[in-house]
Amino acid sequence: MSTALREFLEAQVSPRADGWDREQRLPREAVQRLLELGLLGGVVTPAGGEVDARTWGDALEWVGAASFSLLSVFTVHAMCAHAVDRWAAPEVKREWLPQLASGRQLGAFALTEPAIGSDAKNVATRIEPEGDCWRVNGVKRWISAAGLADVFVVIGRTAVGPTAVLVPRDAPGLEVRPIDGMLGLRAAQLGQLVLKDVRVPKAHLLGAERTGFSHVTGSALDVGRFCIACGCTGLIRACVRASVAYARDRVQFEVPLREHQLIQEMIAEMVTGYKASRALWRHAAERRTQGDPGSIVETTTAKYFASRAASRAASDAVQIHGANGCGPDFPVQRYFRDARIGEIIEGSNQIQQLLIARDAQREFGVPRGKRTS
Repeated sequence: MSTALREFLEAQVSPRADGWDREQRLPREAVQRLLELGLLGGVVTPAGGEVDARTWGDALEWVGAASFSLLSVFTVHAMCAHAVDRWAAPEVKREWLPQLASGRQLGAFALTEPAIGSDAKNVATRIEPEGDCWRVNGVKRWISAAGLADVFVVIGRTAVGPTAVLVPRDAPGLEVRPIDGMLGLRAAQLGQLVLKDVRVPKAHLLGAERTGFSHVTGSALDVGRFCIACGCTGLIRACVRASVAYARDRVQFEVPLREHQLIQEMIAEMVTGYKASRALWRHAAERRTQGDPGSIVETTTAKYFASRAASRAASDAVQIHGANGCGPDFPVQRYFRDARIGEIIEGSNQIQQLLIARDAQREFGVPRGKRTS
């Protein structure tokens, strides 16, 4: 990770993250600065040269430690940029990819709907051909960065199956409604998209009809899960740092809090969770760098473990801080709320469990009639 990125996060993001959380707003410039520092290079080449997955993961971990809302906004932007880079027609790629890579335009990924979450391949949004355009009707909800994005990857259905199209924010018929008061990711400016007879050029199709879920969404979610796995690992590290500092300075029963064995136990569990999470996403990064298709399940495993470990670490961090951990003066209350969201976004942990268990049948399965030793 570059020194410039670390300095930016420590000087400009960490001290302001609680304020952004209270205001429920994130400066667009913060996301653009990440892109200027080359963070998108882990996803698309025009961002300044491809970055290896481990270097990219280290940077994402630091972003997650500084502001999970900022990590979430970057995550959906990266998912959008990846979808354009991999699946857009050449003319669309030439138009949008430089804008997304530079941060002049920000993207988001519109998959979830009011009645459809994990069952994403059965979205209700309709995408219908109309002359030289696609006509889009539907509602998308819980869309991270909706309040910031200039363009959305929208997943809907044509007559032949799930399909993805690129929809600019200024397309007539698209309305973006903010969603405030979220438990976590309060600065990520989530929103609802209402699409009423929105028309986009036929060239804005990503991939082909029927591949909106299997190809476009699948590959984008893999990017998103890697971002969240690394970001949750950073969130654990933030919990450890905050808890160690508080336990050092806080005195209870005439000794520093850190001398109490039950406090030591909680910190030990946090540190173990951090190191295990880091090992898992780094293993996934190695497989990604090798171009190994098995990296997908390794990323899923890393996201599942790290998000659970982050929730436990944040809960313990609040416990160590006591009443102070529930108030606005310490960031652990934000960590607690954000960590809970980490177990839901980019596929809930229950979905990750299904994927991991299914892969176990392949990796560890025993042929019928044979016994394990």
